[in-house]
Amino acid sequence: MGSNNPSIFRNLDADDIDAENTIIESLCVNCGENGITRMLLTKIPFYKDVILISFECEHCGFKNNEIQSGNKVEERGIRIVINVKNVEDLNRTLVKSDFTSIKIPELEFEIPANSQNGEITTLEGVLDRTITGLRQDQETRSKDYPEIAVQIELFLEKLQKLKNLEMSFTLIIEDISGNCFLSNPKAPEQDPDVKITLFTRTLEENHALGIYSQEELLDKNSVEKCNSPTNILTSSENNFTYESLQTEVFQLPANCPSCNIPCKMNTKLTDIPYFKKVLIMATNCDACGYRTNEVKSGTGIEEKGVRIEVLVSDTEDLMRDILKSETCNLFIPELQLEVGPATLGGRFTTVEGLLVNIKEQLDTQGSMFTDSSDEKLKLQMVQFFKKLDSAIACETPFTLILDDPAGNSYAQSKTPPDPDNKLKIIHYERSFLQNEDLGINDMVVDNY
Repeated sequence: MGSNNPSIFRNLDADDIDAENTIIESLCVNCGENGITRMLLTKIPFYKDVILISFECEHCGFKNNEIQSGNKVEERGIRIVINVKNVEDLNRTLVKSDFTSIKIPELEFEIPANSQNGEITTLEGVLDRTITGLRQDQETRSKDYPEIAVQIELFLEKLQKLKNLEMSFTLIIEDISGNCFLSNPKAPEQDPDVKITLFTRTLEENHALGIYSQEELLDKNSVEKCNSPTNILTSSENNFTYESLQTEVFQLPANCPSCNIPCKMNTKLTDIPYFKKVLIMATNCDACGYRTNEVKSGTGIEEKGVRIEVLVSDTEDLMRDILKSETCNLFIPELQLEVGPATLGGRFTTVEGLLVNIKEQLDTQGSMFTDSSDEKLKLQMVQFFKKLDSAIACETPFTLILDDPAGNSYAQSKTPPDPDNKLKIIHYERSFLQNEDLGINDMVVDNY
């Protein structure tokens, strides 16, 4: 595949003349005449590919906007809990899919999943849409069902008080597909007012998304047996051994994380000295030039979690090998930086490499902050980049903290087997919630 094949999902850019929307004539559900549907495939920074759909009918004036995910369903669902206290919270951008449910515990109120189309809105927009929807038939309801109309009117008053911020309230956003996003106005710093948890879907939730296991499909006799990854990694003679796995590099079919065009992923089993065996996976997309590498543990979850603290004060410390697993949280207190497990994934690199990875991700996906009309947000990003550049140049000492409940992260010791005075490793017992997050208890997962 040549390098001239751009991604069909493009960054919004006024100079990108090829990023045209698709125009389709379609039926208006309001009047029955034909209207116009416009579709635009684009990217949301720090989120994913999306399909924006806008419909307008010139006959009756009916309009409708919708957003659909352009990515696959995530491995786990997502739950976002925010305490709304001020106007800044109400102005947060929310990307929700068809499978997003929204709850306000203080009012015992819920917008069920699949009751509204996916959209890009704000938290204030969620309240506005709810108020508008409930008021829509109040006049008719007052004539036919006056008691219900009075109850709804009282409830509308409560919603209006929340919108006017006469009291703080909690908003719980849950999406079983994992395709939901709430902006962080303090990015790239940690958001203290938001708690994001990932959870394992139930069997019923998987079925609601159209996800069935191979066994379930075979039991229904609806499809033939699919090729498994084991078959992909098998030679024509079916005689691969453990020794050959350690020496061979295998290629697996995959989709580019950036442009979603089919590409090849190279995988190799490697033994890290003084640590364990890991699986290194590297992707190089010929279409858009995107490159990535990821590391997964080859030995499963350890009995205890691990917290690693590395003091970085000179250039030699920057060259220390680091393995950050896909379950590891990264902290640098001096930069007020926190990187969650899903942000960088699993990486086998150096301290400097981790910092460069973080900067590159912000450079490529952070235009929503640097180009923002919010001067405060732009200033935050400029100041953060100065601190990050200073850390990469090792002009100021800092502490790199890796906290991995699965115990699969590692930092190289400069004085093996003797203790390293700049390296502190603490093994700890996992909490009940951390065990759930790792799927150890076969229960619903809450990753915090």
